[in-house]
Amino acid sequence: MRIFGIDPGLATMGFGIVDVVEHKPVLVKAGAVITTPDMRMFERLRKINEDVRDLLTLYQPDEIVFEELFFARNVTTALNVGAARGSALCACAAYTDRIYEYTPMQIKQAVTGYGLAKKHDIQQMVKLMLKLPDIIRPDDAADAVAAALTHFNTGPMKAQFIMK
Repeated sequence: MRIFGIDPGLATMGFGIVDVVEHKPVLVKAGAVITTPDMRMFERLRKINEDVRDLLTLYQPDEIVFEELFFARNVTTALNVGAARGSALCACAAYTDRIYEYTPMQIKQAVTGYGLAKKHDIQQMVKLMLKLPDIIRPDDAADAVAAALTHFNTGPMKAQFIMK
């Protein structure tokens, strides 16, 4: 099984690909799709869509996992990140219907055991769980890998997290 995790973002959309080998998670690739503020909005969304499609073609995941968006204050940021998430989601939906989502709190709980864990704690646990020499950079890539690990840990209960 290959799981593709996505941490949505407009400037930096993290991704992480994890294989399940002999019932253990193994990191295949982690990185980010980057867009810059000098690009027009439609160019940024097109780049996200194209890059996600390219990653799907290259890595051929079995299941895709998104971190749900959570914003308390900034509406403009929420709209922009929502547009970026939609662009990535369109690429994923053209590839498969096996798309799942977890809240940030569910991911923190699954990876660290504490739903209010800090970003550094998540990065450290991802490093430990995958037996990596260093934490994954950028932060968004580590978050995407944490989403993939959450899906791995969900096991047979994953059906309740399928994106509706």
